[in-house]
Amino acid sequence: MSSTGQDASNEAAAREKAQIQAEANEYRLAYRRDKQKSQTVGNMVVALLICLVVVAFLIIVTWRPKQETVKAVEYTAQLQDARKAASWVRGPEPMPSGWTATSVEFRSPQQEPMTWHLGVVTNEKKYVGLEQSNVSGGKYLSDKLGRTTEDGTATVGGVTWQRKVLLDRKGENALVLVGSGVTTIVTGNAGYPALATFAAALH
Repeated sequence: MSSTGQDASNEAAAREKAQIQAEANEYRLAYRRDKQKSQTVGNMVVALLICLVVVAFLIIVTWRPKQETVKAVEYTAQLQDARKAASWVRGPEPMPSGWTATSVEFRSPQQEPMTWHLGVVTNEKKYVGLEQSNVSGGKYLSDKLGRTTEDGTATVGGVTWQRKVLLDRKGENALVLVGSGVTTIVTGNAGYPALATFAAALH
């Protein structure tokens, strides 16, 4: 083979070797880039998991179950004052065990009609309200109870009360006693047995 042919062959081999080397270098660079990306994604996932663990730990440590607090009010003094102005005013004596008075109001004789209110929360966190007034008309009942339907009667301490279902307040009922120009209502969402328990405590 002539020197010219030999040179050409050597040049072709050199170009092929250079091309192979370039492809190998490019492959290595691509591999490194992919590896770096993989490591970056992995690091992000690990960091995210660590953050979630920390947040979950803080929630567990700081979380406290929500507890409803009942703000009690002292009602006996107002009850005595109300009785001085209106002998028909009644109140629980004693209050059923575990029950708590939460609201009380008496409208003085100058504010006709006279009204007496006592709100109570039972030991099962249900509401019972006492409403009294020196009126016996249906307007007072509708003002306090809204629309109602009759639901029979209940005898409490030998006295017959009318049972009513409140149509505008889901789950609420009432015991109503009308007589001698006075209307007495025991109402709430505690159920008829609890309402009867409260009515029996009124004196």
